[in-house]
Amino acid sequence: MPQKQPPRRQSISVGRGTRKRDEDSGTEVGEGTDEWAQSKATVRPPDQLELTDAELKEEFTRILTANNPHAPQNIVRYSFKEGTYKLIGVVNQLAVHFSQVGNLIPKDSDEGRRQHYRDELAASSQESTKVVISETEILEEEEELKEAEAETEAGSQTDMPVAEVAEKVTEEELMTPKQPKERKLTNKFNFSERASQTLNNPLRDRECQMEPPPRTNFSATANQSDDITKVTQAAKIVERMVNQNTYDDVAQDFKYYEDAADEYRDQEGTLLPLWKFQNDKAKRLAVTALCWNPKYNDLFAVGHGSYDFMKQSQGLLLLYSMKNPSFPEYIFSSESGIMCLDMHVDHPYLVVVGHYDGNVAIYNLKKPHSQPSFRSSAKSGKHSDPVWQVRWQKDDMDNNLNFFSVSSDGRIVSWTLLKSELVHTDVIKLKAEGSTMDGLDGLQLHTMGCGTAFDFHKEIDYMFLVGTEEGKIYKCSKSYSSKFLDTYDAHNMAVDAVSWSPYHTKVFMSCSSDWTVKIWDHTIKTPMFIYDLNSAVGDVAWAPYSSTVFAAVTTNGKTHVFDLSINKYEAICSQPVVTKKKNKITHVQFNPIHPIIIVGDDRGHVICLKLSPNLRKMPKDSAASRTDWTSSCGTCCTGTPHSPTTLTLASREPYPPKKQKAPAPDTSA
Repeated sequence: MPQKQPPRRQSISVGRGTRKRDEDSGTEVGEGTDEWAQSKATVRPPDQLELTDAELKEEFTRILTANNPHAPQNIVRYSFKEGTYKLIGVVNQLAVHFSQVGNLIPKDSDEGRRQHYRDELAASSQESTKVVISETEILEEEEELKEAEAETEAGSQTDMPVAEVAEKVTEEELMTPKQPKERKLTNKFNFSERASQTLNNPLRDRECQMEPPPRTNFSATANQSDDITKVTQAAKIVERMVNQNTYDDVAQDFKYYEDAADEYRDQEGTLLPLWKFQNDKAKRLAVTALCWNPKYNDLFAVGHGSYDFMKQSQGLLLLYSMKNPSFPEYIFSSESGIMCLDMHVDHPYLVVVGHYDGNVAIYNLKKPHSQPSFRSSAKSGKHSDPVWQVRWQKDDMDNNLNFFSVSSDGRIVSWTLLKSELVHTDVIKLKAEGSTMDGLDGLQLHTMGCGTAFDFHKEIDYMFLVGTEEGKIYKCSKSYSSKFLDTYDAHNMAVDAVSWSPYHTKVFMSCSSDWTVKIWDHTIKTPMFIYDLNSAVGDVAWAPYSSTVFAAVTTNGKTHVFDLSINKYEAICSQPVVTKKKNKITHVQFNPIHPIIIVGDDRGHVICLKLSPNLRKMPKDSAASRTDWTSSCGTCCTGTPHSPTTLTLASREPYPPKKQKAPAPDTSA
């Protein structure tokens, strides 16, 4: 141990000497600067650009703005003042990068002061409870001591009640905690004094009652020509607006509804009832004719009459619009029932009608009065029996309007409209075959045929078909009035309707009260298709959108829709459309544009029905839609084979009119 003491002292002295030396060297300036400079030397990357002094001295200014580059610049708002959409000039440039909902409250705020005051109250109440507990313990100990002293000292009994009362008072004071005074928070933002505040008078309601003005009843007679006609157009517009709101659900179904169940039906479709048109004046009249207006697709004409010859009354011509189902647009009344009608293609305001008494009349929709513009009479060659069908034809050589009519009296008459009268010309007189009788003096008597329906060819102007009550169909020509071009033994009862196909020049269709619908080729005397509908068929109609679709109505209240391209043997839709079993459907018509049909019954009602997608399939194209009828109808539905004939169905575009010469009549017919 003594040997190691001298080196320890030496080390201490050496340490003191070095510390002085460091302090002296620290005062020198510039010593160690080279080492510091070497440690701070810049390191240049190998790919740094080498710029000249001019490039280094060039300044690039960069302007920092507070605009948000992602803020939209094309926000528009609707201006109710100007009634247009206007571009907003001021765009919010604030961009929030981070936001967090917290619960921190500044100490200087009112809420912070309230919380601080509540914390102080809680702390003071806890301290007071602790003090009370400790004092109660001390008092209990003192009481025990006093009780012991009281037992020993008997003379102190007289002073006990006073001492006990004092002790109880002190105990109650100690047990009840002292609540600190509530400090009043001053409002820094309210510098108003009570002396400077003005008194606000309470609001009071003032009311006054006056004597009501005297009332008088005013009544006068308004003339239709003076007052009502001035508001007719406005009233019609308001009526349509009210009906549009009333039948809004029906209008939505007409425009947009499509039966989704058709996707799961292979070869079936449905009819959706839309509007029901009826009028009080036509309650006891049957619907005897239907016709769509060729110009306005929402307007159609309805003829009202009676098929019962024992219950004949007046007739009505009503024109309804789908825009106003509640009331007809035009009403024309007649003394005799209307049995048929037709609207002119070029002049859609002209309506020709045929009456039960054999007269024909023409109504002009531009003229407000209810009387017809032209009317036949006994002097001008009216029919002697009911007129069952009328058809407008092309103008004659002098550009005069003309139409044809057929009646039960066997006459087919051509009527020409002159300036003030109707001129008639008998085209042909129907004669029943095999009914020639020998009269007196060797005279031969011919029984007249009763025409019930006819239709003109769509291309060949002179050719037309006539159906009779005997069930026969005659192919006639305007050029020959004594002979028929051909005769078809079509039905066993009266022919109710005959219609040429709008797409094929050789095909026509007929229906009868013998429950059958037949499709013919006019070059063959046997039908290609025969359909038995188990009830009398009132009317048939070809569809305007497809060459294989047609509809038929029967007296049992059903509407049948056929599509030969889908099913050649039965209807793809057979649906009852009237409510009561006693109702009989009389007529049917397709709308030329919209996928709807209208049907009329013998109670004067007209029902509008929408075709489901399976009932209105359009042809794909002109090449794909062409069908060889020989392959589809080589054998009739009855199983009777006939000679093969190739009938090619045309596409949806109509054929251009062709002028052909009338062939010589077939004398064998």
